Amino acid sequence: MQEPLSIFIVSVSSLLGLAIVAVAGLRGWSGWLELKRAELGRPDAGPPNASARIEVADLKERIRKLEAIAAGVDI
Repeated sequence: MQEPLSIFIVSVSSLLGLAIVAVAGLRGWSGWLELKRAELGRPDAGPPNASARIEVADLKERIRKLEAIAAGVDI
């Protein structure tokens, strides 16, 4: 007599767990879609300003020099 009850309890618990996972997944999907809508809705920032490009170029040059030092190459 105990076996049908335990099977029922395991089945209900499994269905409840599956429902919780499905709801969490759908909520995450909804949040991701909202994020993409917000990204599409915001105006483009345009090209970066000159000082930002100069700073990036400077950082790339520093990285190149450090990689050369690490490789043992004289610049």
